Amino acid sequence: MQPFKIVNLKAFCKIAVSLFVSAHFISTATAQSVALVFPSKPVRIIVPQTPGGASDALARIVGQKLSEKWGQPVVVENRPGAGGNIGMDAVAKAPGDGYTLLMSYVGSHAINPSIYSKLPFDPETDFVAVATLANVPFVAAVNSAVPVTNMKSLATYAAQKPVAFGSAGNGSVNHLLGEMFNTASGAKMQHVPYKGAAPALTDLISGQIQVVFTSLPSVAQHIRAGTVKGLSVTGSKRAAAFKDIPTIAESGFPGFVINPWFGLFASKGTPASVAKQINADVKKVMEDKDLLDKFAALGAEPFETTPQEFQSILQADIKTWAAVVKSSGATAD
Repeated sequence: MQPFKIVNLKAFCKIAVSLFVSAHFISTATAQSVALVFPSKPVRIIVPQTPGGASDALARIVGQKLSEKWGQPVVVENRPGAGGNIGMDAVAKAPGDGYTLLMSYVGSHAINPSIYSKLPFDPETDFVAVATLANVPFVAAVNSAVPVTNMKSLATYAAQKPVAFGSAGNGSVNHLLGEMFNTASGAKMQHVPYKGAAPALTDLISGQIQVVFTSLPSVAQHIRAGTVKGLSVTGSKRAAAFKDIPTIAESGFPGFVINPWFGLFASKGTPASVAKQINADVKKVMEDKDLLDKFAALGAEPFETTPQEFQSILQADIKTWAAVVKSSGATAD
């Protein structure tokens, strides 16, 4: 058998280049086609916290509206544990196609890198920032029997009586806010970590602990019912649905302003075109009056960014909260 010979090298190179260019355009066209028909099947939103909190509530409100817009089911799945790391890891390992989204917030995404010495994922590079949904103020809430009416009287009371504050776990936003208040006020409230915000709230209502710093949506109904008292919100302004609750800054602690963001991420590898489309669709459903009314009832303030702006916010917040964690000495290991 005669060995294969290339008779005309120049012609062969032209054919090879032509085939490569054709393959590239076919690949690009296929990717664009996938983006244009997204979503063509159900989409999952994984919430790495327990039901009943702000992440869960926002995911379900937005998920319902996206389902209506897309004509596809949007399934909300709770995967709590390890400060949000279990649910985050599930999304990090999911295919990068936009069909598995993470409902995240500053507490797990920007703080966990400083709380946990080892994470099974990189909070920046293993996710694609897609869309912010809202800023959600946290609130200092006390058991209804605690004889205080504002943050100053809480600080005074905590200096005279044993006071315990509960959190969703070591290094959570709830925990760090309590430590920040201790530092700002000179109070010496004892931290009691729980496996999630819900059990901490249960013990607050029953009187096992006296204080929690928790997201306003997770405790809103209890404040309205009078089973707990909301003393102050951590945002830069009063929540529209709770105008009678002052900010902590108004209550004698200027500079104490924390207004955590909540938003959607996708797995690494998700095409930029898909992330951009989801972002645009989120912005569209955020114009819906019913959604806005539900956000307002929770005390959540709509917050819109581009994927690029969201990524920049995350990077800045990781550095900001690293300093807070270092100062508090908090650790989850």
